[in-house]
Amino acid sequence: MPAAVVIGAGPNGLVAANKLVDAGWSVEVLEAQPEPGGAVRSDRGAHPDYVSDVFSAFYPLAAASPVLRELELGKEGLAWSHAPRVLAHPLPDGRCAVLARGAAETAAGLDTFAAGDGDAWLDLCTAWERLSPDALRVLFTPFPPVRASLRLAAGLRAAGGLRLARTLLLPVRRLGEESFHGEAGRLLLAGSALHADLGPEAAGSGGFGWLMCMLGQAYGFPVPAGGAGALTAALVRRLERRGGVVRCGERVTEVVVRGGRAVGVRTAGGESVPAGRAVLADVSAPALYGELVDAQHLPGRLLKDLSRFQWDSATFKVDWALNGPVPWTAGQAASAGTVHLADGVDGLTRFAAQLATGRVPDRPFLLFGQMSTADATRSPAGTESAWAYTHVPQRIKGDAGEDGLTGLWDRREEEAMADRMENEVERWAPGFRSRITARRVLSPRTLESMDANLHEGAINGGTASLHQQLVFRPTPGTGRPETPVKGLYLASASAHPGGGVHGAPGANAAAAALSGLGRLRSARVPWSTRAGSPRAGKSTGEQPPQRRSSGTGALGRTE
Repeated sequence: MPAAVVIGAGPNGLVAANKLVDAGWSVEVLEAQPEPGGAVRSDRGAHPDYVSDVFSAFYPLAAASPVLRELELGKEGLAWSHAPRVLAHPLPDGRCAVLARGAAETAAGLDTFAAGDGDAWLDLCTAWERLSPDALRVLFTPFPPVRASLRLAAGLRAAGGLRLARTLLLPVRRLGEESFHGEAGRLLLAGSALHADLGPEAAGSGGFGWLMCMLGQAYGFPVPAGGAGALTAALVRRLERRGGVVRCGERVTEVVVRGGRAVGVRTAGGESVPAGRAVLADVSAPALYGELVDAQHLPGRLLKDLSRFQWDSATFKVDWALNGPVPWTAGQAASAGTVHLADGVDGLTRFAAQLATGRVPDRPFLLFGQMSTADATRSPAGTESAWAYTHVPQRIKGDAGEDGLTGLWDRREEEAMADRMENEVERWAPGFRSRITARRVLSPRTLESMDANLHEGAINGGTASLHQQLVFRPTPGTGRPETPVKGLYLASASAHPGGGVHGAPGANAAAAALSGLGRLRSARVPWSTRAGSPRAGKSTGEQPPQRRSSGTGALGRTE
């Protein structure tokens, strides 16, 4: 039997599996979808000549992540590509707020909006230079990150102490108002905060907007050359080269618990897969505790707290194949990989307020990706593979627009919302719609059908708000990957530190499983199938014996 079974072949599951095989464990990864990757996949679904990233696309956190760096995925063929500029936010008058890879270039652009704003930006960059090493350690290490936190606290004192801490806890609207006289710096921060579900008035949104901007300036918003699937393919190749196994088309329906300990899983096909040492779950917290583990094995307090678990907003996405570049009125937007579209900070607040009140926004804030600008291999020369996503409420109470959208997301509603998004792009790029060769619409329900972790299109494994972070993630007192069931670990974005493609939840879960080995007996594990017939096997953690497949599985395909 394998030493560990990993549920889910998303980036966190694959990182966890790689960490375990590096430690000498035999590992089997079971993935429900026909291919690995979770929300890191690419295809040609919009047009056969255009590569589209189906879910996530730009990866600043991956570039910064020491977890992924240690895996040396470049040896597995992964290469990163960058757009000339990181981020742009066009204004109606043709000007453009631009985040560049160099602080001096970004600052010079901000000074054209208001004298002195460049120096204010450089002040934020100075804070980043002092704090970033320890801030990244806090972000990417298991909770509580005691040593990194002590170093970060010392860095905060050196960089201004309580004043800087206050600055980073500010709502991003207030941070922008205190820092900048002009609109550009405020837009860069506020739009970046909305990469999570943090509106301009949310506490801590200033710190998140600052973090995303500083990551972009330091590391860029890189993309895997050839498509997001290249990152997944590198993780799978590395794992399989070291003896790990990935089986796709195998949906896990139960974590089997014996004597308070996870001893394996069962699949929808009826197969029992024993685990000699641990089960790691790259699934959402509600799925793990509400579906896969029987309630009898869980504390009532946890289940009660889980009823208060808050998802982040739902996501609606459109992929386009364009026969030419996007005709931006603000020319500087043409060189950015990511473009934010909203009528200033007030427009972002209006958008966030409509989400909070359960209404589909009539003027959706768009994150727009120009993938061929970032990686020329994505489409034929002179064309653009593009996408945009926006957020809609998890529970829709009404439509702020005129289309009567209800959240049913049938064909009429999908097309109406896609048209609404295209009309919004048209405001900033007149003639955009005339360049569309093909489009693909991905509603919240479609996204969830392609990755069950994306509940109604929620892309961060739960809200990024302060009340569900750190020791509160996914519920109060559960800030670590360990669960109430021995040998079972939460390895998804529902665990600290949360969403984003950086691999930290998977790495943390693997570290917890490895550190718990000395407390677990690994000689033999009691095991039985659902029908009660015994299944023999020593939990040595070495090469698993040959097993009879249920007939529904297949080895994961690498790209």
